[in-house]
Amino acid sequence: MAKRNQTSDDETLPKFKFTKASLKKASRILVYFAPYKWKFFLGLIFLFLTSVTAIVFPKLLGNLIDAGDISDERIKQVGIYLLLLFAGQAIFSFFRVVLFVDVTEKFLAGLRQRTYSHLIQMPMSFFSARRVGELNSRLSADLAQMQDTFTTNIAEFLRQFILIIGGIALLFYTSVKLAMIMLAVVPVVAVVAVVFGRYIRKYSKNVQDKTAESNNIVQETFQGISNVKAFANEWFEISRYTIATEDIRKLAVKGGILRGAFFSFIIFCLFGAIIFLIYSAVKMEHNHEITHGTLIQFMMYTIFVGASIGGIAEQYAQIQRALGATERIMDILDETKENIVLDKHSKSISLRGEVSFNDVSFTYPSRADVQVLNGVTFSAKSGETVAIVGPSGAGKSTIIQLLLRFYDPQLGNVFIDGKNANDYDITELRNSIAIVPQDVLLFGGSIRENIAYGKPNATEQEIIEAADKANASEFINRFPEGYNTIVGDRGIKLSGGQRQRIAIARAVLKQPAILLLDEATSSLDSESERLVQEALEKLMVGRTSFVVAHRLSTIKNADKIVVLDKGTVVETGTHAQLSEINNGLYKQLSSLQFEVG
Repeated sequence: MAKRNQTSDDETLPKFKFTKASLKKASRILVYFAPYKWKFFLGLIFLFLTSVTAIVFPKLLGNLIDAGDISDERIKQVGIYLLLLFAGQAIFSFFRVVLFVDVTEKFLAGLRQRTYSHLIQMPMSFFSARRVGELNSRLSADLAQMQDTFTTNIAEFLRQFILIIGGIALLFYTSVKLAMIMLAVVPVVAVVAVVFGRYIRKYSKNVQDKTAESNNIVQETFQGISNVKAFANEWFEISRYTIATEDIRKLAVKGGILRGAFFSFIIFCLFGAIIFLIYSAVKMEHNHEITHGTLIQFMMYTIFVGASIGGIAEQYAQIQRALGATERIMDILDETKENIVLDKHSKSISLRGEVSFNDVSFTYPSRADVQVLNGVTFSAKSGETVAIVGPSGAGKSTIIQLLLRFYDPQLGNVFIDGKNANDYDITELRNSIAIVPQDVLLFGGSIRENIAYGKPNATEQEIIEAADKANASEFINRFPEGYNTIVGDRGIKLSGGQRQRIAIARAVLKQPAILLLDEATSSLDSESERLVQEALEKLMVGRTSFVVAHRLSTIKNADKIVVLDKGTVVETGTHAQLSEINNGLYKQLSSLQFEVG
C-alpha cells in the first residue's frame, strides 16, 4: 500500500546528461531569450567592466604601497585612481545586476506563459500518464532553478572565469617565478573539481526529484483530505511523507558530505599554496627580487584566482542543474498538443446533434492491455435522450470522453451529424457540447465566475437566467453576497446539490447542441436529486442528451437505453422493451435496485 503514489520523477523524466544531444536540446531555450539578447549583451559588457575593475584593484593597491617610498603626491594620485575604480565598479555592478534581472524575469515570464499554455493544450492521455504535483514542480522548481542561474550563476561564472584568466596573466606579468609556483596546484584542483562536480550534480538532481515527489504527496493528501480523515489514515499519510522527507534528508546529507569534502580539499590546496607562495615571496622580497608593493599585488591576485577557482566549480554545478531543468521544460514543450483555437470569441458550430458510434473499440493509452470498449455500435437522433447503463467498469464514462474527444478510438468511428468527429475543429466541437459530471469541480472564485465559465463573455442577465433554469437562484440569493459568494477551493463551501446546480447553470449558459450527463445525480440526497433532476429535464429539452446513469429510476423516460457490459453493447431499447427481456442485464439491474430500494 505504501507504494501507492511514490513514483519518482526519474521514471517519467530523463536525467540530464552533459552530452552534445542534451546540450543541443537545452540550448533551444535561447529561442525564448532572443527578444532580449541585446540587453543581455549590454549586461555582459558591464559584467566585463566589473571584472576588469576587480582585476585592476590589486595592481593599484601594490602601487599605493610602493608610492609610500616615492612621494605624497604619488600616494594622492594612486588614491584618486582607487576611488575612481571603486566608483566605476559600483556603477558597472549596478547596471549589470539590473540588466540581468530585467532580462531574466522577462525571459522566464514568457517561458512560464508558454509552458503553461502548452500544458493546458495537452491531450487527456498526457495528463493521465502524469501527476499534478510533477507538472507543478516543472512550472515552479525547474523554472526557479533557471531563474537563479540566469540572474546570478551565469554572471558569477563568467566573472570568476575572467578573474582567473586575467589574474593568471597578471601573475605572470608580476613574477613568472611565483606564478609558476602558484599554477602548480591548478591542474590538481581542476581535475578534482570535475570529478567531484559529477557526484554533486547527481545528488543534487536526486534531492530535487525526491522533493518533487514529496510535494506530490502533500498535494494529493490535501486534495483528498476528506478521504484521509474519513478513513482515519492521517498516520498513513504522515508515514508516507516522513519516508519521503527522510529520503531527501539522507540524499542531502550525502551530497553535503561530498560538497564538504570538495570544498575542504580545495581550501587545503589553495591555502597550502598561498602559505608556500608567501614563504617564497617573502624570501624573494628579502633578496630584493621584488618590492613590498609587488608582493602584496601578487598575493591579492593569488587570492583572487584561488577564490575564483574554488567558487567556479559550484557555479558550474548550478549551471548543470539548470541545464537539467531546462531539458525537462523542453521535453514538455516537445510534446504534441491538441489543435486548440485560443480565442475567447471562438464560436460553437451549429449542430443538429445526430450521433452514431460505428464499431468503436478503445483502450486507454495508460492501460493498453485493458480493452475498455469492444465494437460498440449505437446511434442517437437529434433531440433524443440516450441513457447509457451497465455495471461498474463497463465503459459508460468512456463513451462520454470519446464524445468530447478527450480520446480518439483506436478502431471504428464516432460520427456527429454524419461527419467523422475527428474532422471537426476540436475547439468548435467542444464549444457545442456541455457536460454535467458526477464530481463537479468548481474553481475557487465566486458563484458568478463559476457559472460564467460556460460562457466567459456572458452578461449579468444571462447568468441570472441560467441560474434560474438550473434551480440555483433560490439558494444563491440566500447568501449575503449572492452571486459574489466565494465557493472555496473546489467548491468546498457549497453542498453537493448546490455544486451540481452551479454546473447545470454553467451548461445552460453554454446552450449546447449535445448534453452529456455523467451520473449527475448519483451522489445526492433525495431533495437535492429532485431539484437537480428538474433542472436537468429543463436543460435536456430540444437537445441530444447522453445520460450515464447508475440510478435507473432517473432514465425510465429516455428515448433509448444502451446497456453495456465489459465494453460491449448487450441490449438496446426503451425501458419498457428492456424490462420485458427475460434474463436481460437491464432487467437484472432494475430488479436489484428495486429490491435494494
